[in-house]
Amino acid sequence: MSKKLEKFETHDELIAHKQSVFGKYQKFVPEFVYGGIDGAVTTFAVVAAAAGAELGASVVLILGVSNMLSDGLSMSIGSFLSTKSEREQYDHIEAEEYEETLKFPEAETEEIREIYTAKGFSGNLLEKIVQHVVADKDLWVSEMMVGEHGMIREEKHPSANALMTFVSFCILGFIPISPYVYALVTKTELPNAFTVACISTAFAFTLIGYLKGLVTQTNKIKAILETLLLGGIAAGVAYLVGDWLEKLILG
Repeated sequence: MSKKLEKFETHDELIAHKQSVFGKYQKFVPEFVYGGIDGAVTTFAVVAAAAGAELGASVVLILGVSNMLSDGLSMSIGSFLSTKSEREQYDHIEAEEYEETLKFPEAETEEIREIYTAKGFSGNLLEKIVQHVVADKDLWVSEMMVGEHGMIREEKHPSANALMTFVSFCILGFIPISPYVYALVTKTELPNAFTVACISTAFAFTLIGYLKGLVTQTNKIKAILETLLLGGIAAGVAYLVGDWLEKLILG
């Protein structure tokens, strides 16, 4: 038995855990991680370029916030359209499968038989399974969608996906520019603002990794190190490109 299951004394406790707050939002982890990392890297690139050009905090804030909102909106729209297209494609193929089971029941039944034969079933047991599946039209089509097309219906609503992407992009994307926001609001000089921004960006990646590990119930240290490494590489590339372009254009 895995250590993950040892803490649950009954099956009901396990089910309750899976239906907890984190369990409900576990399916949105990819959107949160993707949006959060991209948001942090995007605004960090703006900060890096602004730091190289020695621009003021107000300019950094204008560029950072405008990029954060526009890119976050663009990503969320992309996520919405992508998820919507997947659901529409699934619905289209599913409708075709319903028609095929009505028009060609023998051929579709044979396909179910082939699917379960490939899974290792044979003889009387195989025939009982086939008869059970084809007796329920919805189950029949569902099995065809998975066995023939390798498709599972996307349960996440496109709007929910888009919202999670946008929120994580903006929240995590705000962190790299937060030192400049502080400097502007308090009207103080921060000669080491870029260094603080680098540390803040590392904190953003650490937060993403920790929440990822928390929600997915995986090793949090591993999740943090993995996110720091991959996010750090992306942020480093953004800084180097921004610095190179600044020297190339401004001299």
